[in-house]
Amino acid sequence: MTRSAVVGPAALPGFALLEAPAHWRAIDFISDLHLQQSEPQTLAAWRRYMAATPADAVFILGDLFEVWVGDDAAREPGLEADCGAVIREASERLAVYLMHGNRDFLVGEQFMRDCHATLLDDPTALDFAGTRWLLTHGDALCLADVDYLKFREQVRAPQWQKDFLARPLPQRKAIARDLRAQSEAAKASMTDYADVDGPAAATWMRATQSQVLIHGHTHKPADHPLEVWRRIVLSDWDAAATPARLEALRIDTAGARRVALS
Repeated sequence: MTRSAVVGPAALPGFALLEAPAHWRAIDFISDLHLQQSEPQTLAAWRRYMAATPADAVFILGDLFEVWVGDDAAREPGLEADCGAVIREASERLAVYLMHGNRDFLVGEQFMRDCHATLLDDPTALDFAGTRWLLTHGDALCLADVDYLKFREQVRAPQWQKDFLARPLPQRKAIARDLRAQSEAAKASMTDYADVDGPAAATWMRATQSQVLIHGHTHKPADHPLEVWRRIVLSDWDAAATPARLEALRIDTAGARRVALS
């Protein structure tokens, strides 16, 4: 993977550029699974998907986990260790990439090495099948969500993360529970959620010379025109919903299509 310097908004000082290997025939994109012990159906669906997908690579564009308090959590029995084993097994037959989301931005290189997976920069441009696809979680482009962006700037700071990860694991888990409760209360009080800012997204597309933007975060799966480009929003996952929301975006030489999973 190479890194290119570009001129763009403050959130895009540069971007990673990944060229798909020649043998790749299909790539899957998923995001916003928010895996947690309290939602076993979604966890089971993800396990089945990772074991069975025919894609040559899976790109997880953020919020695979509902919360991540440090890679050392995966050294104990539990969800983190179990999910690491699922990724590690899948990586024996396909490439697995993971991008930070707003819930699991503390996933680190140690966990990635243990899983034999690759941590992606946000954003990353992917050259595949004659198209440049710009990949992002999407939260950095939701400019109307001012309070969240202030929080994002704080928790993405290296010193904040160093201080947080220096705390004992039980304390970090308690802090995470409190932050989740505050987040859920804030969402319950909102009538609508901020969406990706169109002009900012267009600036990213021009800066990276991409044709299609793929992102998650907003939980509003759709296919949007974006000036002369295209913006594809990934679905969140919820196996207990009616109907269930379990979907991957698959791209190949024929283009992009949504694949319903079971």
